[in-house]
Amino acid sequence: MRSSDTNSLADKTGIVQFIAPDGSATGPSFDVSFGIDASHLERILNSFLSNEDLVPYSFYIQNEEIRGTIAATLSSKPEISPETTIKIDYHPQSQYVVRPVSRCQGSLTGHQESVLGVAFSPDGTGLASCSGDKTLRLWDLTTQTPFKTCEGHKNWVLCLSWSPDGQKIVTGDLNGCIFVWNPANGQSICKQLKLHSKWITSLCWEPLHLNVESERFASGSKDCSVRIWNCRTGSCEQTFTAHTKGITCIKWGGEGLLYSASQDTSVKVWNVSTGVLVYSLDGHGHWVNTMALSTEYALRVGSFSFESPCRIDPSYRDQLKQKSLENYKRVSLGREERLVSGSDDFTLFLWIPKNGNKPIARMVGHQQLVNMVCFSPNQQFIASASFDRSIRIWNGLTGAFICVLRGHVSCVYQICWSPDSRLLLSGSKDSTLKLWDISKHQLRLNLPGHADEVFSVDWSPDGSKVASGSKDRTVKIWHH
Repeated sequence: MRSSDTNSLADKTGIVQFIAPDGSATGPSFDVSFGIDASHLERILNSFLSNEDLVPYSFYIQNEEIRGTIAATLSSKPEISPETTIKIDYHPQSQYVVRPVSRCQGSLTGHQESVLGVAFSPDGTGLASCSGDKTLRLWDLTTQTPFKTCEGHKNWVLCLSWSPDGQKIVTGDLNGCIFVWNPANGQSICKQLKLHSKWITSLCWEPLHLNVESERFASGSKDCSVRIWNCRTGSCEQTFTAHTKGITCIKWGGEGLLYSASQDTSVKVWNVSTGVLVYSLDGHGHWVNTMALSTEYALRVGSFSFESPCRIDPSYRDQLKQKSLENYKRVSLGREERLVSGSDDFTLFLWIPKNGNKPIARMVGHQQLVNMVCFSPNQQFIASASFDRSIRIWNGLTGAFICVLRGHVSCVYQICWSPDSRLLLSGSKDSTLKLWDISKHQLRLNLPGHADEVFSVDWSPDGSKVASGSKDRTVKIWHH
């Protein structure tokens, strides 16, 4: 539409209706000038919601953000008649802004083989990395030197996971062996756990608001089984064996359900308390490589909150549980937990597993296998990384396609969101990291530095830094 048409729209008035993140209408529909911008809408919405303090919101018309005036957004939507009621979706924004990382602050050397995983602790103060050199390394982020090297594995350490209270780290290796470590001293907490007959592909902990002791975790293996372990007793409490091919990914949800994705093309949903298979989520035509939960950020950080970063003493278990439950409820916004799965068949599916085994949406567009999917912390977006060298952004509620991000010249291996959901970071086979501005749908910064493929990236939950691990055997720390 021509600028003259936009100007004519700006002089008009129309009826708009605010739509909440859960799809319900907020307040009455009302007349408004199409010449007003998002800041005016923000003040109106805060008035409707009776917010004592001004809460920032982003506004959308059919998945397009209102960055200027309503008229400017409508000008790119000729299919919408200004004479009808205009539905304006709104989403609360984080009240803090994460500064984009722009430079490599340090290269952490010491691993003797490829770095296969990096992960910050739930409060962002600790960093761990696992490698093909059979070790887990804990790093001092102040001095950027190794704090402890955890040895015990006899083969490549393929994956690691921090407990949501930050007091334990679990690692799994190519032999099917599992170790649980104390990050405070680098010592093993329990005996080696060895019941899987093939390599460990995925690890996850029981959410803190469901078990404040953080003593249970799940492991998925190439041997087609999922096991629930208790690191206090060093025993396997449950084994799930419905899959017919190797497990690729597992997630422990905030509602007590465990999800397992497999090369048998299915996602299984388990009730951990009863050990019963609740659903099999079928629809993919090839291996299911990856999954993500809408509540994953809240489950990861447990009791830690960036908005109020005071830390609760780990010995105050009741406070930890209460705070982690508050975080979970705040992130979930009263909605059912959603699951997104990505596959070798180039597609994604969006599910609400608690409501049944029928998908909300089938998301197509990638030209090669989907390697990783990730919900934004505010649940508004889903990002998917593919071997087709692109990243696609989708609506986190409906699965509707929003945009494609292109810039990598080889397979995109890993992606992670900034805690405020405004930025996305990707790591690729092309040895670079790239930082993307989600509101503008474009590349923000190119971050070269690694000498080989980037296998792992993680954004600290406090938003202050990024870690990346590479085939070049280094861990790099990135800052603004």
